Amino acid sequence: MRASSDAASQPGDGTSPSPGSPAVAIRGLSKRYGGVQALAGMDLEVRRGHVHAVVGENGAGKSTLMKILAGVVRADEGEIELDGEPATVTSPKEAAEHGIGIVYQELSLFPTRSTLANIFVLREPTRFGLVSRREMRRRAASVLEQIGLDVDVDRPVGELPIGDRQLIEISRVLLTEPRMLILDEPNSALSERETRRLFAVLRQLAKRGITILYVSHRLEEVLEIADRITVMRNGREVLTKDRAELTIPQVIEAMIGRQQDELYPPALPLEGGGAATLSVRELTVGRALQEVSFDAHAGEIVGLAGVEGSGVSLLLGVLFGTTKATGGEVVYPDGRGLPGTTTAAARRGISLVPADRRREGLMLEKAIATNVGHVSVGAMRGRSPWLSRSQLREGANRQILGLQIKAPSPWAPVNQLSGGNQQKVVVGKWLEIGPKVVLLDDPTRGVDVGAKREMFTIMRRLAAEGRVVLFRSTELPELIGLCDRILVFYRGRLAGEVAGEALDSRTLLHAINTGEVSTGGAA
Repeated sequence: MRASSDAASQPGDGTSPSPGSPAVAIRGLSKRYGGVQALAGMDLEVRRGHVHAVVGENGAGKSTLMKILAGVVRADEGEIELDGEPATVTSPKEAAEHGIGIVYQELSLFPTRSTLANIFVLREPTRFGLVSRREMRRRAASVLEQIGLDVDVDRPVGELPIGDRQLIEISRVLLTEPRMLILDEPNSALSERETRRLFAVLRQLAKRGITILYVSHRLEEVLEIADRITVMRNGREVLTKDRAELTIPQVIEAMIGRQQDELYPPALPLEGGGAATLSVRELTVGRALQEVSFDAHAGEIVGLAGVEGSGVSLLLGVLFGTTKATGGEVVYPDGRGLPGTTTAAARRGISLVPADRRREGLMLEKAIATNVGHVSVGAMRGRSPWLSRSQLREGANRQILGLQIKAPSPWAPVNQLSGGNQQKVVVGKWLEIGPKVVLLDDPTRGVDVGAKREMFTIMRRLAAEGRVVLFRSTELPELIGLCDRILVFYRGRLAGEVAGEALDSRTLLHAINTGEVSTGGAA
């Protein structure tokens, strides 16, 4: 990489960028980790004051690119220009000097410390050798006003909503007066309302001339916020266009090298008999879930559709034993009723892949082998359940091979894996007990398009093996593309049932928001 130039303009240094030059230009950037080519001649130009999105599958090189710009990783080859001037960025400190700030997906706030302390961590202003809280408050008030965040700066950050914490993380970076802000999956944990607020802040920052590099797997939101989009595949740029020139199918095809329709593998023939059935009759949980009745059979994928609070998540909780029913009857393939606990559910071959894998599905600091063996150990009936190291390794290798988990070894910590491979570990730990009923609560949340297709292939295989599969997704095209039938829930009731191919996303969206199901009837 070319050496840093003292002529490169810095925020507030009185110099002006070269007329017409992009805010950042990358030429032939390459990076190899051992035998893995993370970047292979990556080119990119980002216009000043634009929101420029970068998308791609896991392993496409997005994170490596952002880490190089942030000074965390150094490229093997290539050049970087900032405002038309050559630059090297070999450390986070040097990145900050060039006016580059980054906000990572995982927040780095200290939950027990105040908002004020978090904003100024390691760079508290001083007066006469002492920390000046007056100056901290003054500068914090200015930054918080810029992004429209009104919080008690003395309140511990851990007590604030996740959306406020994300904006505080951005505030910390804005204190450095960056000319380029990198956001790596900034809304992965945000609600729709919090995402709307974040987008409003990003638009205001762009209007002020701050260039924003936005990395996300949520294509609908990328097309909403971005001015321009770059698609990466196999460590290089394969498509860059203005947002107005692109559609989601075009972006997906560029990401995976094939059309969107190919995301959903066809149904597989049922192996052996298909007698296994989950039968639900008038299942009730107070007023939140009322008189729900349906059957789900082996060999099919039954979709569950409904907005937040419709009763879908509650239904899955009841079926898995985390929530108690107040009425109705459920009969599982083993002929028995509802499990009393999650341990009882696991021992009977009832599994649940949760929506939040990081908080509910995995022990992130533990090894793949430990995570894969977790359910098997919990389901053992002995007083002192135990699996030897060789048994843990054997189970992990079985799932790594069967699910094609990309991992260096069965003892690699799960937090070192991509989102898609983490989700495979969650599925793998349940496959170790041979489940007869598989409950999937938004299993593709937070993974890229390629990992989604791999997950869909696994789901098809589970159904073909004679398991009962219930699948909830917040992405309606997934339900339509994958499910044999879709059960529509509205305000705690089962509003109706439709075949996946019998409707489009708009019709299904209308159904889950109104409870009006025009095709088919209640189950």
